[in-house]
Amino acid sequence: MAATFLLFLIPIIPLSLLTILSLITRPRPIKIPIKSRHVFITGGSSGIGLALAHRAASEGARVSILARSASKLEEAKESIKLATGVEVSTFSADVRDYDAVSKAVEESGPVDVLIVNQGVFTAKELEKHSVEDVKFIIDVNLVGSFNVVKAALPGMKARRGGACSIALVSSQAGQVGVYGYAAYSASKFGLQGLAQSLQQEVIADDIHVTLVFPPDTDTPGFEEEQKSRPEVTAIIAASSGSMKTEEVARKALDGIKAGKFTVSCNFEGFLLALATTGMSPQRSFWLAFLEIITAGPIRLVALFFQWDWYNAIEKWSKTKTHSKQLTPSSD
Repeated sequence: MAATFLLFLIPIIPLSLLTILSLITRPRPIKIPIKSRHVFITGGSSGIGLALAHRAASEGARVSILARSASKLEEAKESIKLATGVEVSTFSADVRDYDAVSKAVEESGPVDVLIVNQGVFTAKELEKHSVEDVKFIIDVNLVGSFNVVKAALPGMKARRGGACSIALVSSQAGQVGVYGYAAYSASKFGLQGLAQSLQQEVIADDIHVTLVFPPDTDTPGFEEEQKSRPEVTAIIAASSGSMKTEEVARKALDGIKAGKFTVSCNFEGFLLALATTGMSPQRSFWLAFLEIITAGPIRLVALFFQWDWYNAIEKWSKTKTHSKQLTPSSD
């Protein structure tokens, strides 16, 4: 009798949890249309931003791209037109300059989908960073994101005719700290707080926030960064692999259209999202269920990753110390 009762309880518990989650997960599921709508992308002249612009244009969006370099913007505009037949609008501005960004957004017209994608990074131990380096990274990646969102928000709130989206492109280094990325990780971790708070502020205006967490991506900036990144950084980053810009753009835009708060781009990123979800909003009660039942096992997996990383750091440190001991003194 007891065994029969237990067998009865086994499906009841998860079904009850799913029922509760279907009632409490917020915000509610939403779809964000792209076709015939205005998509504004910062950092749109190269890398992920350019791939996003290509994809949005090919799906029938009216696209505007913003970046600092006027010449790169022209090259991007030509490449998009050749590939899609669509002529995009370009705006040259530095995201650190609020007035310049605000002027560009105003000239482009009200935005339906804002993709805040600009980013700079240098892999270097904090001790070796200059104060100017750190300030530049944080000003572009974090303060620049505030500037772009603040400039676009009034027009987005005034829009009528469908749900709007604000997407912030972070990084897997914005979910977990990585050796050599102290400044970069800090700037990208900040986007998590911005996104969570902003979603609460704009949900009543039918504006939906998305955080995208790409892994290492084959962009011009990444190629340049690889030349000087510390050896340990390369070892740790290799645990998640790298992706092509086009694949990241596809995952990102699909996530934006699905109204997801968190968008992971590969399997390792999905595990990382489960491990770091914390107080993030969740629209899908199925994913919320998965987050709950995998919390313990995922934490164990995360500890194994940390064990591997710290072992790598320890071995590298010992090798470095040994090499110094073998190097003859110049005295």
